[in-house]
Amino acid sequence: MTNDATTHEKTSKHDTHDLSDPIVTRLAELDETPWYKKPNLRLLYLLMFPTCIGVEMTSGFDSSMINGLQAVDSWDTFFHSPRSTLLGLISAMYSLGAIIVLPIVPVITDRLGRRHAISFGSLLMVIGAALQTGSQNSGYYWIPIQLLLLYRYSKHFAALVINLTKFPFAGAIVAAGVTLGTFNMNNNWGWRIPSLLQVVPSALQLTFIYFMPESPRWLISKGRGEEARAILVKYHAEGDEASEFVKAEFVQIEKTLELEKETEKVGWLQLVATAGMRRRMLVGAFLGLATQWSGNGLTSYFLARILDNVGVHDNRTKNVINLGITCWGFFNATIFALISSRFKRRIMYLGVKRPLALSSPFLVEIFPFKVRAKGISVFQWFSRAAGFFNQFVNPIGIANAGWKYYISYCIFLLFEVLFVYFLFPETHGRTLEELAFLYEDDKVIEQKKRVEEDIHNEENRNEKDAHIDERSEKRV
Repeated sequence: MTNDATTHEKTSKHDTHDLSDPIVTRLAELDETPWYKKPNLRLLYLLMFPTCIGVEMTSGFDSSMINGLQAVDSWDTFFHSPRSTLLGLISAMYSLGAIIVLPIVPVITDRLGRRHAISFGSLLMVIGAALQTGSQNSGYYWIPIQLLLLYRYSKHFAALVINLTKFPFAGAIVAAGVTLGTFNMNNNWGWRIPSLLQVVPSALQLTFIYFMPESPRWLISKGRGEEARAILVKYHAEGDEASEFVKAEFVQIEKTLELEKETEKVGWLQLVATAGMRRRMLVGAFLGLATQWSGNGLTSYFLARILDNVGVHDNRTKNVINLGITCWGFFNATIFALISSRFKRRIMYLGVKRPLALSSPFLVEIFPFKVRAKGISVFQWFSRAAGFFNQFVNPIGIANAGWKYYISYCIFLLFEVLFVYFLFPETHGRTLEELAFLYEDDKVIEQKKRVEEDIHNEENRNEKDAHIDERSEKRV
């Protein structure tokens, strides 16, 4: 950060009631040192890489694996050539596990902390993959698929950054490549090897998660402010205890949590208690549907059956096309990740139309901390419910209606554009605390007032302490 006097002078020139220009954002903008020149922040980002890609790779690996296995003869033979309803049921079971477990996810994450929740979910993932690898019939194969989904809903409490959203495609590429390599094997290891490799992303998480710091917001909410302050000082100020930015950031988190607590109500009804919360719920629920009903589920799970419809029946060709599609997706996701920070959220949703890539950071931004776990669980419930319906119905629709079935997705995509244009808020460029009262202008003013009063009082105390020290030195 620049020196404190300059920082205070610059920030005091702004209108303290300008809701679009909060103090922490202004202080952050004054810091011109790039992240890679900050050793502690650089280390944090390096630790985030293997931890967070474990989450994202899993989501891509699972869908691509189920897709690819449909073109593996040993899998098709072992499970008696599932088609139409049975194939839909196998794919839909993937979402059922999430629907069952979602109500308890906020309880686990809020009580145990973000790191424990992620490690617990990763352990379940390893167990599920082991059971699936050792399946002896279709029933044993379906049940572990549900267990695998128990893992995925701690992911939204890790550090969420758009740049990591390209890694589902990395997982998908690995799965597509593995099934391409094993599809010709004459024994059951042709499908058991891809199933076993599902443990790799979770093993990455289990290895690195406890090298990551706990969420400072969660620590402050549990009365462990000194631990939270130490984390902020280490990673946001490179060890500078006197950093004005860390002081403002800590006060902002603390005061925001206080304001949220003042209006906090117990239970899930808090999500519909006010007009602002109902709007958040509507956006969250819509995003859950959009992530599944944008047509992505067709090629992610049923590419082999779609290719059958257009006359492609060779399993090697199917697996090569699956690999090619995932590589193309990875390329586009990389470009998207590199440019996404330059544009506002609404523009990206309307122009690029990638709900999966933007949904994680956007949901964290629109839901205040106290209801964030519940809000994201609602999103996941709608997403998994839509996915369950979709994956069950898709193979039936493909078998009976052919290409005409795809028209339903075109209609929903048009609805998505209209919904985003009229109902999505803009969240780009502000901190989570500044977005805590996105729809509550009166609370925003109160929040800013408390934060700036607290910072001003801290500055006065520091000035008094400095005067006392000067007098003491003169007397000596």
